[in-house]
Amino acid sequence: MGKELPIKHWSHSSLMAFLRNPLAWYKRYVEEVYDTPSSPSGIVGRAGHVALQHFYGGLGKEGATELGLEYLREVPDFEINFGKARSRLAKKKKRAAMEHEYLQAIGFYLARPPTYKVLGVEVKAVAEVEGLPLPIKAVSDLVVQSKVDPRGVDIVDHKFVAAFSPLRADKSLFVFQAIFNYYTVKKLYGKPVRRFIVHECKITRNADGSPQLRRYVIDFRAFRREFIIFNRLIRDATEVIAHTKVFLPNPSDLFEGENSLDIYNINLLPEEYDAHFRPDL
Repeated sequence: MGKELPIKHWSHSSLMAFLRNPLAWYKRYVEEVYDTPSSPSGIVGRAGHVALQHFYGGLGKEGATELGLEYLREVPDFEINFGKARSRLAKKKKRAAMEHEYLQAIGFYLARPPTYKVLGVEVKAVAEVEGLPLPIKAVSDLVVQSKVDPRGVDIVDHKFVAAFSPLRADKSLFVFQAIFNYYTVKKLYGKPVRRFIVHECKITRNADGSPQLRRYVIDFRAFRREFIIFNRLIRDATEVIAHTKVFLPNPSDLFEGENSLDIYNINLLPEEYDAHFRPDL
């Protein structure tokens, strides 16, 4: 591309962040400033991942659950977006609610956990892909022996959610993430990567008694156009960051809109303020 790029690789989270809010992406993935608080539900989800990481690594249900709870309790207050909970008492109640949600959700999952022949847990890898200007990086929750292809592997991803994704999620929500993981796992294991399996665990109890887990399966044999679109998007996004000098905020971003405006305001020069600010008197 003839110009030094501001990042060394693309990941699913960085690409989605760039598409949603370029300035917030710049702060996190170029400047590597990670001071944006996470939502309580996001932290509950991460605690669930910690528990499942240990469970599928060979630890018993009780021990895995305890380690996830330990992770949740060790997250400091400044890393949590408490919303309207401002007082110490309100934050204490919010934390208690988070613990309840975590224990309930992991209890739902471990009541009847999906079984796999696990080959790898929290598998991190970077892969160079022919035709792409930057390497691809991904973390796979599980890499398992495929149950439909004895020569191949499947990738398993866990999500703890407030509501299930639409049943056609394989066409929208999960496909790009799946392709990131496909490239990295294929390089690392040297085997055919057959499927990307998502297990969603609903945190709140279903009033009608329906299952708390829902499974989505992406069979990579059925995807060709999606790989073409993925490669094109990576190339186009890389072209943009190579030639962009100023990254603009996205105030409508539900996650980091306000934060990106704050970042943008930091760069406001005094002479700009004096020249353009004309209050009505």
